[in-house]
Amino acid sequence: MSGVAPGRTRLWVEFTAIYVASPIALYFFLPYVNLYAAIATTMLIGLVLLHFTDGFRWRSLWDLSSLRGAWGEILWMSALTAVVLGALTLWLVPERFLIMPRERPQMWLAILALYPWFSVLGQEIIFRPLFFIRYGGLFASERVRILVNALVFGAAHLFFQNWIAPLATFFGGILMARLYVRHQFPAVFILHWIAGGLVFTFGLGLFFYHGAIGR
Repeated sequence: MSGVAPGRTRLWVEFTAIYVASPIALYFFLPYVNLYAAIATTMLIGLVLLHFTDGFRWRSLWDLSSLRGAWGEILWMSALTAVVLGALTLWLVPERFLIMPRERPQMWLAILALYPWFSVLGQEIIFRPLFFIRYGGLFASERVRILVNALVFGAAHLFFQNWIAPLATFFGGILMARLYVRHQFPAVFILHWIAGGLVFTFGLGLFFYHGAIGR
């Protein structure tokens, strides 16, 4: 939908509120707020902003034709993610390797089925189309946009209060941002779904589960 282009000052204020102030608030107030409600609320705000952003098309969120030519990249990025996450699990918590599919298969399958809709969807709306379409012009080049996107994506996971979550999501964010720029929303949604599934499959879920904070 076309809209009146907001000024740079307003865009910077919005950007700071969404990608800086909100993660800081979540870091300090997570014990008092519901994480999924926070993600859903931010997603709804992001969708409203996107609706009034010039260049955004609702169809881009579900246009599967954009997946043509994307599967090769999704495959190699998923394979790389699997190798890295598997190695991290064996290094950091070898006793938890594949613990969920082995010991709690029903919960594991439930997470694989529900995680994309309760977590991935909201995150991807906020960090990919909202970031690149509405705020991408604040940055000088595509490389800078991808780097900043990965930085704010990683920083948004600081509330887990461990070094694994923000570091892993920073490097994963580079892959996801690159994939979004090349192939749009459905491709990066699928990659994020796969990556999140691998986190809980291999045994790193302890570092990405807000209920484990402080343990």
